[in-house]
Amino acid sequence: MGIFEPFRAIGYITTHVPFSVQRLGTETFVTVSVGKAFQVYNCAKLTLVLVGPQLPKKIRALASHREYTFAAFGRNIAVFRRAHQVATWESHTAKVNQLLLFGEHILSIDVKGNIYIWAFKGITENLSPVGHILLERNFTPSCIMHPDTYLNKVILGSQQGSLQLWNISTKTKLFDFKGWNSGISCTVSSPALDVIAVGCSDGKIHVHNIRYDEEIVTFTHSNRGAVTALSFSTDGQPLLASGGSSGVISIWNLEKKRLHTVIGEAHDCAIVSLHFFANEPVLMSSSADNSIKMWIFDTTDGDPRLLRFRSGHSAPPLCIRFYANGRHILSAGQDRAFRLFSVIQDQQSRELSQRQVAKRAKKLKIKEAEIKLKPVIAFDVAEIRERDWCNVVTCHMDTPQAYVWRLQNFVIGEHILSPCPEYPTPVKACAISACGDFAVVGTAGGWIERFNLQSGISRGSYIDASERKRGAHGGEVVGVACDSTNTVLISGGFNGDVKVWDFKGRGLKSRWEVGCSLVKIVYHRYNGLLATVADDLVIRLFDVVALKMVRKFEGHSDRITDVCFSEDGKWLLSSSMDGTIRIWDVILARQIDAIHVDVSVTGLSLSPNMDVLATTHVDQNGVYLWVNQTMFSAPTNKVGSYGSGKAIVSVDLPSVSSTEKKSLDNDFDKAVIIPQEVQDSSDLSVLSKQIPDLVTLSLLPKSQWQSLINLDIIKERNKPIEPPKKPEKAPFFLPSIPSLSGEILFKPRESGEEKDSQGGETEKSKRKADFPLSQFLQYLQSAADADNFAAFTEYVKELSPSTLDMELRMLQIIDDDDDDEEETNKRPELHFIELLLDYFIHEISCRNNYEFIQAIIRLFLKIHGESVRRQSVLQEKAQKLLEIHSGVWQKIDKLFQSTRCMVSFLSNSQF
Repeated sequence: MGIFEPFRAIGYITTHVPFSVQRLGTETFVTVSVGKAFQVYNCAKLTLVLVGPQLPKKIRALASHREYTFAAFGRNIAVFRRAHQVATWESHTAKVNQLLLFGEHILSIDVKGNIYIWAFKGITENLSPVGHILLERNFTPSCIMHPDTYLNKVILGSQQGSLQLWNISTKTKLFDFKGWNSGISCTVSSPALDVIAVGCSDGKIHVHNIRYDEEIVTFTHSNRGAVTALSFSTDGQPLLASGGSSGVISIWNLEKKRLHTVIGEAHDCAIVSLHFFANEPVLMSSSADNSIKMWIFDTTDGDPRLLRFRSGHSAPPLCIRFYANGRHILSAGQDRAFRLFSVIQDQQSRELSQRQVAKRAKKLKIKEAEIKLKPVIAFDVAEIRERDWCNVVTCHMDTPQAYVWRLQNFVIGEHILSPCPEYPTPVKACAISACGDFAVVGTAGGWIERFNLQSGISRGSYIDASERKRGAHGGEVVGVACDSTNTVLISGGFNGDVKVWDFKGRGLKSRWEVGCSLVKIVYHRYNGLLATVADDLVIRLFDVVALKMVRKFEGHSDRITDVCFSEDGKWLLSSSMDGTIRIWDVILARQIDAIHVDVSVTGLSLSPNMDVLATTHVDQNGVYLWVNQTMFSAPTNKVGSYGSGKAIVSVDLPSVSSTEKKSLDNDFDKAVIIPQEVQDSSDLSVLSKQIPDLVTLSLLPKSQWQSLINLDIIKERNKPIEPPKKPEKAPFFLPSIPSLSGEILFKPRESGEEKDSQGGETEKSKRKADFPLSQFLQYLQSAADADNFAAFTEYVKELSPSTLDMELRMLQIIDDDDDDEEETNKRPELHFIELLLDYFIHEISCRNNYEFIQAIIRLFLKIHGESVRRQSVLQEKAQKLLEIHSGVWQKIDKLFQSTRCMVSFLSNSQF
């Protein structure tokens, strides 16, 4: 088990598999494929309502009926009831390409021409088909359709161009249509009886009467390519929608037999499915560009407009970054889109607007891709100024300008940052200052310039006079970074030189050479460390203040694609084209974990809370999330319980469905690659010994041990405003006796009265009876007998503050005037108070759970302070506890003083 475990993938909407639409009651649902899983959307607002579990292979066809979903994968068909798989049909010997819902049956067709008929009834019991049809060898099925009112009959289209009518009940072929000498790609039934539409691979649409085998009308796509989807309108308008391989949707008027309108640039890829909603002027389309769109025909001229849509990246994303305290992810991809994904609620994901791209493209009669900005290669964001002005800066491929974005409105900003307009070169790096007021951009020509984000005005350039050509670096600027106080600016050049500049004065303060060409630099503002990635596949960490290399990490075997620091600066994460994600411990200066995936990693980002890791991969359009196991698991003392050290653990990519059941214990055993030089178990271990003169904390939430100190205040605040009212009548099951005042008096127990009358025991004799031991006291007694308080400490940690307060108050010694000291020493409460003092002495001596023990001691003295003062036995133990506590605190204070002196010396030093 590694530190990061697969969680789920986001950003996937649909694939090249046609969707399945069904109506339940008054609502319509669409089921789409997202690779190896399926998703169900409510068409009212295209909200995601269900995500199915992951299958072993990619889904090839879908069908749905009420709460059942049928998904064909490989040679099998999985049957789901909502999100639970209830059966698997396995009769096919070839890949299944088509599924058709047919009355109370499901028809499945494979690439070899086998048609199997499956019954709805007894899905879980009957796993064998109820019928089988084998098609001719020269007939390769490409589509299947059921004509309305044709009982037990289906029409099959082939890649050879022929069309056949079959009776499923008798398993006989009824008619063989002549065809059109072109491969048939799709067929659909019309509202008119006996009429169907056939789409061919040559771009023609044939509206055909199957009863008389007569052609009614033929339409031809103006764009080259096959007709991939068809749908008839059923709201009274004689319209036929057709989609082609170019991503254009054509609307045809059947009465006038001509083209009605064209939805140009409806999708970026081939149209996969089209569906007119029943009795509604709404058309839904899906495409392999990872989007679903709904178009409504409500304009005066009859042209459709976009009603609502859901989309993700149509090309793999390149750069990602967590935003809004880890709730959102900013992503830029090769599809020229800049997107914001929500980690929590999927419907909040959206694309940032680039100022009416569709409207301008329609006006200029060009494609939207030609107007959109080029792909983003780098960007930076500052959350502090989100409500004031633009807070995102992006660098685009082969573009000499940098663009700003305003995330509050999800739009591109009004300013364009153009560094060095005299000699423009593409912008390669950008950074926003910690205050959010300035943006610094670096170009391929070695130029670095600072801009004001509010006004977009240039505020000066950084120039090194020692360079041959005027600029900051002799070559391309691969990265820029600002510190947390706007004191220095760090820049890295492709030639291997790193320079530190005065942020305000723009003068060069210092520089050093890495020794080889740089690819990327990442700066951590709080620990002052700069990570550099070079061509030699080595990650070097430099102390910007001391100007020296402090860490060097080696291990990647291919180009390093991205690096990032954790928020606390203790971890450095790196990804590479070798398919590995490695985690380096900055303090221990070594690798603590590494995972290997089948697809190379192109980018990564760790959330500010360090609980979620996001990655992007080659040829993958989604963003993959991994959870940090150390954040969601209880602290453990097991050596190497999470990190794999220098070993590499092979894991699968996260799936779209987070409900997939995985054996976390078996993931580590799946494939662990351990080099020969790493056979010593000591390399895989984590430091388990305590550092001398230091203390360890309990790792409990701050509220848990702080509540012990302020428990009296909390109880006072939680007091009810008015006392509880007495009930008018006592419950029927409690015996009561009448009284003159009218108050309810409960009848006392007879057994208690008999004991008092017969036994005549006094209070002093009762006190000598056996003292009842709670679980708290049992743990304490057993721990003291074994001289090992570890189990008792773990038990106390699990108690709530109020429960622990009650356990301590149960040991209170009530002052009795008639008790002498000899009788008090015999009381059992005194014995357990002594054990508690022994426990405190032991824990303070070992310096374990320091802040938690301090809180318990304070609560203990508040309750039992008077008893400790009166009893001589307790005074001796309290004195010993005070001496040990003072000695431990003096050592800690001495260490802190020396650390403070070192920090002040470094801050006052001039380098």
